[in-house]
Amino acid sequence: MATSRWAELLTGDRPQIGMWLAAGSPYCAEICAGSGLDWFLLDQEHAPNDLHSTLAQLQALAPYPPEVVVRPVDGEPAKIKQLLDIGVRNLMVPMVENARQAEVSVAATRYPPHGIRGVGSALARASRWNRRAGYLAEADAELTLTVQIESPEAVGRLKEIASVEGVDAVFLGPADLAAAMGHLGEPEHPEVVATIERALGTIVSCGKPAGVNAFNETYARRYLAAGARFVLVGADVTLLARGSEALAERYGCRPCSV
Repeated sequence: MATSRWAELLTGDRPQIGMWLAAGSPYCAEICAGSGLDWFLLDQEHAPNDLHSTLAQLQALAPYPPEVVVRPVDGEPAKIKQLLDIGVRNLMVPMVENARQAEVSVAATRYPPHGIRGVGSALARASRWNRRAGYLAEADAELTLTVQIESPEAVGRLKEIASVEGVDAVFLGPADLAAAMGHLGEPEHPEVVATIERALGTIVSCGKPAGVNAFNETYARRYLAAGARFVLVGADVTLLARGSEALAERYGCRPCSV
């Protein structure tokens, strides 16, 4: 029976350090792939990625060691089905508010009788167009589902969400959590940080790997100390933006805003 390498890494000897892929570029994705980072979050929710650009980046990343997690716009089963068919093995569903939403996402990743995923393996890259013997029997076991918690209400339901069978990991989104707590644009507000640290502890107590987004190294290390097993510490677009600004500043140029 197939198993998930990402699931094994999340329970392995060391935390997994990763970055966002939001540029929508296979070329940029491949540049980042050789960096030595452990994993990438290929984003569709807030980045200009559609099914075709996601596929192109999966193909560019395929020869490289890092694991790839894909975040769809939402947990709609039809969108999940398309991503799984093009070869996505690790999903992160955003804005999960309760156990029922988590259960729907789990069902969307499983073939009947354990779920509702449509069977189209003859057309799918995931099965190598039915060149993979036994794909249908093994597909469920090689997939992982991470649910993203981004509101105080979801934090309050964290135990029931994390306990849903088929949820492999839980990821905390500080930006939306901060906004929902009345601290828009302040993901490092003390109240938000304290909530995240408590939530990390709750996830760990449920026996699930906990993840979080933290571009500030001080907070990334703080969350790792609090039990986070996978952390996003940067993004391709922010590295390009800040790096180009720093280059311009060294030569006395002023940044522009259009």
